[in-house]
Amino acid sequence: MGLVSFFKNAGEKLFGTAKEPDAESIKKYIQSQGLSTEGLDISFDKGTDTVTVAGQVADQTTKEKILLCCGNVQGVAKVQDNLKVSSPSQESQYYTVQSGDTLSKIAARFYGDAKKYNLIFDANRPMLSHPDKIYPGQNLRIPPQGVNQEKVMEQHP
Repeated sequence: MGLVSFFKNAGEKLFGTAKEPDAESIKKYIQSQGLSTEGLDISFDKGTDTVTVAGQVADQTTKEKILLCCGNVQGVAKVQDNLKVSSPSQESQYYTVQSGDTLSKIAARFYGDAKKYNLIFDANRPMLSHPDKIYPGQNLRIPPQGVNQEKVMEQHP
């Protein structure tokens, strides 16, 4: 649990003509990514540009994807994580994409091997639709070394 920072001016534009995000739009975005919002309490504080998300989730991966869905939204600067995990596991790191970054470059930095970019891509699906579609200011999950690597490398030799 804690506070995760995001780049307020980057992210998905969920709100049509609305200038500020709201909890219901964020909840719908999470659902559109195939993640359940059942039992989650999501709120948005316009004064601090902070989403607060609380409730119980099945696993660490689901928790991290929900946090990214909440934060990678234009107008959100922070996400207060009050989620509890039923089956805890090792946490991922977060990385904010910089201008000029590619998933290969990020993989080389974190894993020492640019060919492991699919580990990062798969860890951020379905929020990422293609390995080349990342943008500066976007936060990504960087899974720990060894987590699901065999499965991913079989899918993307």
